[in-house]
Amino acid sequence: MEQASDDALLTQARAGDMEAFAQLVHRHESQVAAVVCGMLGKGEEAEDVGQEVFIRFYQALDRFRGDAKLSTYLVRIAMNLSINALKRRKRHQAVHGAIEEASKVGVTQGSEWDEVVQRSLRTLPAEFRTVVVLRLMEGYDTAETAEMLQLPIGTVLSRLARAQVKLREQLSKYFKS
Repeated sequence: MEQASDDALLTQARAGDMEAFAQLVHRHESQVAAVVCGMLGKGEEAEDVGQEVFIRFYQALDRFRGDAKLSTYLVRIAMNLSINALKRRKRHQAVHGAIEEASKVGVTQGSEWDEVVQRSLRTLPAEFRTVVVLRLMEGYDTAETAEMLQLPIGTVLSRLARAQVKLREQLSKYFKS
């Protein structure tokens, strides 16, 4: 039996044929998994990202124009989501490192540290605070943050840099030995 082309399966999937979509997933899942595992290593996080690739693809079925091969499109989604996961991982590790440092100098973990961070955030002007919350706390990338705030990317980067300097000044007293 001859296999249907990606284009034929895409047409069927766009028409609501879930079996056609499942065939596309099956056809491309090993390539997506290889990219994601190469970026993140094997594990639950990689599995979640791999699933998210196909969720995003399903949501974008009608917008996929076919300018690139489907495999190229899926790999691009996999790379972007993997990079986002790495950024989240890095932020997560940085937060845990900061909590450990703070606990060494008397700031306890949990709610007391959360309150210290929240107090420091409240000292920032609103335009800096919104960028910090979206970029560093909620994990949106710079372009998404710029789009949400309807600002140029350069303005987001500038505000983020200035906010980080101010926060570092505010929080530095908790990290002195």
